[in-house]
Order: sequence, then C-alpha cells, then structure tokens
Amino acid sequence: MNNTFEVSNQAKLPTRFGNFIIQSFREMGKKGECDCALEHLVVMTSTLSDAPLLRVHSECLTGDVFGSHKCDCGGELALAMEKIAASEASGQGGMLIYLRQEGRGIGLFNKVNAYVLQDKGYDTVEANEALGFASDQRDYEIVGKILDFYQIKKAHLLTNNPRKIKALEQYIQVVRDSIIIQSNQYNEKYLATKKAKLGHLL
Repeated sequence: MNNTFEVSNQAKLPTRFGNFIIQSFREMGKKGECDCALEHLVVMTSTLSDAPLLRVHSECLTGDVFGSHKCDCGGELALAMEKIAASEASGQGGMLIYLRQEGRGIGLFNKVNAYVLQDKGYDTVEANEALGFASDQRDYEIVGKILDFYQIKKAHLLTNNPRKIKALEQYIQVVRDSIIIQSNQYNEKYLATKKAKLGHLL
C-alpha cells in the first residue's frame, strides 16, 4: 500500500503528564475496496535527541478513553506519556505516535464483535480469526514516513511486542525499552495469550 499523507501545523498540548507539542498526519490511501483517510497523532517533547524515547501506540478507544480492564492499552498509554514527559528533563526527549488502527487493525465495529466472542471464552487471537481476520492486521508504513519526516534514525522503543520491533527496524535502528503494567483479573488471559501466541515479552 503506497499511501500519501498530509501534515498539520504544530500546537501546544499541556496535559496531566506534562507539556507537549502535537502534530497530526492524515494518511490517505486505498485499503481493499475502501478509500480511507486515517488521522494519526504525534505527541512529543519540545526537543528530541538523536535517539529519543518512542512509543508507537495503536488506538484502543475502550482502554485509552473508557479505562477498560480487558486489555493493558490504557495503562501502557499513561505509562508511556509519563516516561516521555520525564525524558525531556534528561535531554533525551521523546515521542508518542498514536496510530489510528483500532483493534490491532480490524476497526472498532469488529473489535466489539471480537469482544462478544471473548465473553464466550475465545481468547483475543481466536476471536479475531473467527471473524476472518489475522491475529494482528496493523501496518506500520505510515510510522516509517512519520519517523522520516522528523529525521529520526534511532530510538528507544517502548514496547513488549517483537513484531513491532521487527516492523520498525525496516525504518530506524531500534533499542527496546520494556513497558510493563500491573495485570488485573479481567486481562490476565488476554496478557497470557499475547505472550503465548503473539510472542510478547511479558
């Protein structure tokens, strides 16, 4: 998929984690039979070193906004924001790319249907596959373009996902930094599946 993109102006974003700069990237292209426009967001410190802290966070409306306990997404997002804010004081700086690929790329509608199957006992991988999707349908091409836009060649990547590391190594030199949050009774099976079936480093 060879998509084009537009870049917004930069704006200030004061948050409970610290003060950041935001910029949006509008990705335009054809996915299957649908012409799509996905608007990704970059949240970053005012200065970046030559090897900043980086989090590529895929959108999870239920976890990020509503605080769902069924996944670890909201907790990871908050921890990443804390770490990126703290990185500015050390001179490293950091960036969060908020990737608009809900439900590991299957979209919100299908994610809710996958939740229904999970409520019936399917794990997160089985639910996606039962709906006719791959376990992870995300595409990181736009991330490569965003990193190139900022001329980032190396980063400390906050992730537990080896597939994400491999994907980003096509574009930059990656040093992995773990991002671990406390599990709960609702996401223990989800996290165990991510470790056993998706290879996450948990």
